[in-house]
Amino acid sequence: MCGRFAQAASPEAVAELFDLPVAAVPSYRPRYNLAPSQPALVLRRHPHTGKKELTFLVWGLIPSWAQDPSIGHRLINARAETLAEKPAFRAAFRRRRCLVPADGFYEWKKTGNGKQPYFIARKDGKPMALAGLWEHWESPDGSVIESFTLITTEPNDLVRKLHDRMPAILPKDAFDLWLDPHADPRTLRDLLLTPYPSALLKAWPVSSRVNNPAHDDPDLLEPLPQLFGPDEF
Repeated sequence: MCGRFAQAASPEAVAELFDLPVAAVPSYRPRYNLAPSQPALVLRRHPHTGKKELTFLVWGLIPSWAQDPSIGHRLINARAETLAEKPAFRAAFRRRRCLVPADGFYEWKKTGNGKQPYFIARKDGKPMALAGLWEHWESPDGSVIESFTLITTEPNDLVRKLHDRMPAILPKDAFDLWLDPHADPRTLRDLLLTPYPSALLKAWPVSSRVNNPAHDDPDLLEPLPQLFGPDEF
């Protein structure tokens, strides 16, 4: 499960990640502890024009057929292995895929004293792109919520030390394929089931302040070096 991530990269870094002009990146405030039910910056193909666009969607997928939007609280993640079969995800998997820029994500490692949060990021400090699905939902009164879910997959060797799942991080050369509405679902599934290489990531322990979504500041990413063991990470 991925329950928190950071989205604090500069507009220039996001533009570089997606090969877009900086003017295409909407104004946003840095987020260091993005939590479910909150809006996040997402790259998708516009549902009418087909052009790539960066826009804000709510984290927690609300299927178009849902009677109650609160279902989104339970659909913050989607397992890569079952996307094509699950009613909540299969239509979005076929037609509404997206990429979520992130500086990194949090995972919690079980210890003798509870759970210790860690932050996982790219070694080069650049933002990563997390695979997601998005949906358009309308209430009976006509109000609209556009939402997304993050796809999870088997962990690589690094994340396996912390958790049994990790977000599906896509390499840059797969971005266009992932956003292509005509892509072969079998090819996409194989892409999701290939964990991002451990050698390109790093992880470090951070303050338990991240457990409270009200905390959202750069200090959350500061490492706690005293927790590093001689053979860990």
